[in-house]
Amino acid sequence: MNGFITLFKDLIVNAGIDKDYIHEKKSLELPGFFRPTKEWDLLVIKNGQLIVAIEAKSQVGPSFGNNFNNRTEEAMGSALDLWTAFREGAFNGGAQPFLGYFFMLEDCQASNRPVKVREPHFKVFPEFVGASYMKRYELFCQKLILERHYTASSFITSASELGIEGIYNEPANDLSFKNFAKSLISHVGIFV
Repeated sequence: MNGFITLFKDLIVNAGIDKDYIHEKKSLELPGFFRPTKEWDLLVIKNGQLIVAIEAKSQVGPSFGNNFNNRTEEAMGSALDLWTAFREGAFNGGAQPFLGYFFMLEDCQASNRPVKVREPHFKVFPEFVGASYMKRYELFCQKLILERHYTASSFITSASELGIEGIYNEPANDLSFKNFAKSLISHVGIFV
């Protein structure tokens, strides 16, 4: 994910934020409400105010099931923790920060295969019935935005042999990297 973090940093600098306000390799901890701190992948802090916090994650096989559950729980928990800490004044008030979630999934047979759901007591939501892990991640990223847990999310996929060449797919237009970048640039432009 280091290359993506560098790309996010470049976008922020090109939007007019001085690189001295950007944290990408160290000093990435933010206070939480439910836990003392959480380490993010990229932060922008200017004049004592949190402007941007980005989480960048990826998953390659073979354990898509366990990793999917862990990734979703982690992302939801991190968002809840940050927004509650924000509400409680942990980041010196001011404008809401940009909270971004970027996810890259290996495009392979295992991630594209339909997955059964168990419904011993209640029916799952219909969009999950027969959905592959790729579709589940797409739905997850869309729901993160729908429920306003994150300001923007991007979901891309790539086959392991093509990813190194920069070849990727965007399964959903609303989760495109372009949309994510535009939202990020627009937000940081307020603080130039």
